[in-house]
Parts: sequence; structure tokens; C-alpha cells
Amino acid sequence: MAEQTYSITELAQEFDVTTRTIRFYEDQQLLEPLRAGQRRIYSRRDRVRLMLILRGKRIGLSLQEIRELFALYDAASDDAPQLHEFIRILQRKEQQLLEQMEDIKVVLSEISQLRHQCEKTLDKRGADARQST
Repeated sequence: MAEQTYSITELAQEFDVTTRTIRFYEDQQLLEPLRAGQRRIYSRRDRVRLMLILRGKRIGLSLQEIRELFALYDAASDDAPQLHEFIRILQRKEQQLLEQMEDIKVVLSEISQLRHQCEKTLDKRGADARQST
């Protein structure tokens, strides 16, 4: 039984990305389709890799981090090294996001304080204007 293959258009539609995006990942050597003349033929492996690339990008991984995970997977006879590295990357990303969340909380607090100060100033000006008339 022949392995299922996919065209670039099929993958683009399935994952809701442009064909240009898929070609970019190919240029970055993250996908390796076969060629039949000008036509690209993507394997099940390419499809899974595209899914993992998009998932990795969604959680904030860089293409270099994704490339490193793929290299580990390709080189390993078992997936334990890849999983350990993935855990390390995820922990680092989680820490970055927690720090960003704290920074956002501080900025939101400052914005709230500034807005209250502006509202008080306007209220005071309104009261002053009413008193002078």
C-alpha cells in the first residue's frame, strides 16, 4: 500500500496557511518534500512536521528551537532525549510568559492609576468651572 502524499495546496488548506508559508518552512529545511518536476509531493512525515511547526510557533517557539527538536528526533533511536529537551524548552517558555504576565500586571496597574488621576483632574476642573459661574 502506497504512503499517502499531499500537495502544497492540500496542506495549506488543511492547516489554514499560505503556500508561501509552507515554501518558507521548506527553505528553512524544516520540510523536505519530494519533487516531480515543478510539483512538490509532501509525505505524511512532512504533514506531521508542518503540524508541529505551527503548534510550536503558536506556543512561542522559535524556528531554531523547532529545528533543534527535529534534529534530536531524527538522530535519536528513542524519543527520550527529544522529550527532555522539549520539557526544557517548554519550562523556559513558561517562565518567560509568567514574567511577561507580571510585567503586564504592573503596566495595567500604572495605567489604572494614571486614568484615575486624569479623571480626578477633570472632575476637579468641572467643579471649579461650576463654582465660577
